[in-house]
Amino acid sequence: MAPETPQTVPGEAGVPWRWFLRGVAAAYSVPGLILVSAFVGFAGLAKETGLTVIETVFMVAVVWALPAKVVLIGAILSNASIFAAAFAVALSSIRLMPMVVALVPEMRTPTTRPWVLYLLSHFVAVTSWVLALERFRHVPPDMRTTFYAGLGGMLVLNNMIVVAVVYMVAEQLPPVASAALFLLTPMYFLTSLWGSARERAAHVAMVLGLGLGPVFHVLLPGFDLLAAGLIGGLAAYGWHRYARRRAAP
Repeated sequence: MAPETPQTVPGEAGVPWRWFLRGVAAAYSVPGLILVSAFVGFAGLAKETGLTVIETVFMVAVVWALPAKVVLIGAILSNASIFAAAFAVALSSIRLMPMVVALVPEMRTPTTRPWVLYLLSHFVAVTSWVLALERFRHVPPDMRTTFYAGLGGMLVLNNMIVVAVVYMVAEQLPPVASAALFLLTPMYFLTSLWGSARERAAHVAMVLGLGLGPVFHVLLPGFDLLAAGLIGGLAAYGWHRYARRRAAP
């Protein structure tokens, strides 16, 4: 089967600013709005923690991934050292490495400078990753870094503005509403992964993770996510190998 050719408008393939603006426009989508709603909840959490508005907005810019910011706030509340906090944030962000590994080759061309890819890797998170992989097939390969710069940069800028505004009015937002908005992003990520899974093993892994998580939260508090992910992932892999052997002639 021949590789899919990017669908572009004639005359626009080599116009960087147009692809940058298309990336900016892609940030204003349903996934982008869901991400904004989650940062509404984060702004309330940061204010309850005692962070200033400048510290909160700065955290959005330099940490970006929402779970890593929550881990950092937890480290602050527990009076952890700066080295322990940095290690915890780095450990939580390791989950993004497979996303970077999957996304960077889609943007790399023979003329792409490495520092550009390193810079754009900062924007890799759930929402930008899903949107980029979904829309890259319509973007010429040499314009994908430009497109992703507009997408990732606008997502960060939008949420910096939203966090600053919500921080000022957080006292008027009910705590239940903040918590509900905060959970929209993981719910979106879960449903996106379920819908985009190419093999049944991915569904098995997600079901096992959802089922084992609460169990290990009671049995192994503090190691619940690690235990659920390890056991659920190994079980799903075993099921996948077994299913392939049964399907083999």
